[in-house]
Amino acid sequence: MLVIEMTFEDAAVRRMEAAAPLLIGRAAQCGLRIANWRVGRQHARLLREDAGIVLEDLGTLAGTMVNGVRVVRHAPVLPGDEILIGPCKLRVSLPQEEQSVPEEARPASNGTAVGRVQADVVPDLSPTPVPAWVPQHQQQERRRLHAALLDALDLRRRDVAGMSDGMLRAEAERLLTHIVATDADLPPDADRAALCREVLDEAVGLGPLEPLLAANDITEIMVNRYDEIYVERGGRLSRHQAAFTSEQSVRWAIERIVTPLGRRIDESSPMVDARLSDGSRVHAIIPPVAMKGASLTIRKFPRQRPRMPDLIAAGSLSGAMAQFLALCVKMRKNLVVSGGTGSGKTTLLNILSNEIPDGERVVTIEDAAELCLNHDHLVALEARPANQEGRGRIDIRELVRNALRMRPDRIVVGECRGPEAFDMLTAMNTGHEGSLTTLHANSPRDALGRLESMILMAGLDLPLAAVREHIAASVDIVIQQARLADGRRVVTSIAEVAGMESGRIQLQDLFLYDRHRGFAGCGALPGFAREWTDGGAGVDAAWFSDAAGQEAGASAFTQALP
Repeated sequence: MLVIEMTFEDAAVRRMEAAAPLLIGRAAQCGLRIANWRVGRQHARLLREDAGIVLEDLGTLAGTMVNGVRVVRHAPVLPGDEILIGPCKLRVSLPQEEQSVPEEARPASNGTAVGRVQADVVPDLSPTPVPAWVPQHQQQERRRLHAALLDALDLRRRDVAGMSDGMLRAEAERLLTHIVATDADLPPDADRAALCREVLDEAVGLGPLEPLLAANDITEIMVNRYDEIYVERGGRLSRHQAAFTSEQSVRWAIERIVTPLGRRIDESSPMVDARLSDGSRVHAIIPPVAMKGASLTIRKFPRQRPRMPDLIAAGSLSGAMAQFLALCVKMRKNLVVSGGTGSGKTTLLNILSNEIPDGERVVTIEDAAELCLNHDHLVALEARPANQEGRGRIDIRELVRNALRMRPDRIVVGECRGPEAFDMLTAMNTGHEGSLTTLHANSPRDALGRLESMILMAGLDLPLAAVREHIAASVDIVIQQARLADGRRVVTSIAEVAGMESGRIQLQDLFLYDRHRGFAGCGALPGFAREWTDGGAGVDAAWFSDAAGQEAGASAFTQALP
């Protein structure tokens, strides 16, 4: 028989006796079952040999650690050895009547083994220690109180699914306050209010992310692993002192985000795109794809949605550019916003979409809903991933096709990534003028090249010349966004698609940004300027000339605001 003492991440301790050989893993047939994603189906095995207790790793990805060293085979296993398998720390010994460990077989003080066989040792791949700014005793107190709160809530008997977030938080806060007030093990100098807040956030909220989500100056939150969190302020990245208590706490936070949206994340589907209730964009990825542990990225959206004057005040574009783009939307020109990741494409798309006149029917299509249009006649559609059986997937292309049957005046696609680009351009060119979309590209010319590639991905076997003619006939304006080295997001170029010449799509720059001169017009009027003038649209030629025209446009745009 073997005596096994197990300590889990939440400080829970369990003892058991089992006969050797003992199979350890998460599969149902294992004698010692540890149901955790970091544990292999058949992870390790404990044996009895003449040398004593032997531990064998069965070739798992996460590995088996003994006293901080990853091993394939370890013998003999002594009562003082710490075996780490997934979230569980084990100590293995013989029953009291069988113990006879010679002194020379005890581990030396420097951590090396004396008088034992320890073969096939590989480099230490265990998690890095908890950062110095998160004291170990504080982590232990949080874990202990968290476990006590879950016991007090008695989740198996309460209908948590029927409780609102507010009701659940109020109940948990009441119980936790009582637990902390009656806990004699807490140090006298402990900040009980702060401890209650941290445990409550982790139990029924998003843990240490809650204060980061509430901070107005933080625009992005990046969880690299449970004890490594970075934030973005003013376009600059810095490490934050916050940390989760364990890897499982990060998984719980991810589940709280994706479950209400009907999405899932597990080993068979280890990546997910989701959103928070305020519209903030969320991406999560877990092992075995994420090697360091579960990773979470949150792109925060400001509580107060920016408007065009806010972009002008922040130096993202000039007043003349704002006037021109707003007029393009009202006059039903097809716009494509291109740029790199985090350059502000979605923010600009949202602002431009709000320039659509009232009374028009708008259909928005997104992979994960982020747009927030202040429009009365609006239908919002969101793509859906496949279910656990691999069925039920609805992609953006299918939604675009269905949107054409919904009698839209405008179609707004959050981002074109693939074959849906062809259907989007077809809609732009067949009675749905004034539609908008975004895509990833480094320049207006690159944006057209990406559109070509995405249309070819649709598998329609069209000649390149026909594809380019289709793009030239559909897109009117390409707006290029970029994030500068100082973190500022600016519109670096506004270009008009001026038709085809010699088999090549022609672009005409209307506005450019230069880091020395700032925003300036390029001196060329768009090809549809005369049409606008004849229609009384109020286009001003000064917008496209010089800096003076830019200032005039800024003044005119401000005065035109309600």
